[in-house]
Amino acid sequence: MRIEKCYFCSSNVYPGHGTMFVRNDGKAFRFCRSKCHRNFKMKRNPRKVRWTKAFRKAAGKEMAIDSTFEFEKRRNVPVRYDRDLMQTTIKTMKRVQEVHARRERAFYKQRMAGNQEKERAQNIKDIQTNINLISTPTIKTTQQVQKIANTEKQMDIE
Repeated sequence: MRIEKCYFCSSNVYPGHGTMFVRNDGKAFRFCRSKCHRNFKMKRNPRKVRWTKAFRKAAGKEMAIDSTFEFEKRRNVPVRYDRDLMQTTIKTMKRVQEVHARRERAFYKQRMAGNQEKERAQNIKDIQTNINLISTPTIKTTQQVQKIANTEKQMDIE
């Protein structure tokens, strides 16, 4: 049983799922769903289509280089069944997933580090440009009206 990768979006294609397109020259393309197949036939570039893994890697949204990707590569060498080897392989796969998830979180935190300051600056800029849209609370007493008038006068003087 082999889990293939979709030619267009790089997602997993499990046995019995997806579509296979075979060109006249004999090259076979596997697709996970008809959406990928249609986009391939429309000659779209996966690096320019925003929902594909190729776009995310090219745009720096996802890790492109990591040693854990080596374990995902397809290996076509048949191995004789061995219970001990199977157990160690499963343990290793779980460990690799943990390492990969930890590195993914660190990559995300590093990528999002400067966004908080940028977002705060953008919010301040939006408030300054649209200050007239912010409604002021209703004033009920004359003392509060006089206080506001006095502060406005002082601000005009400065």
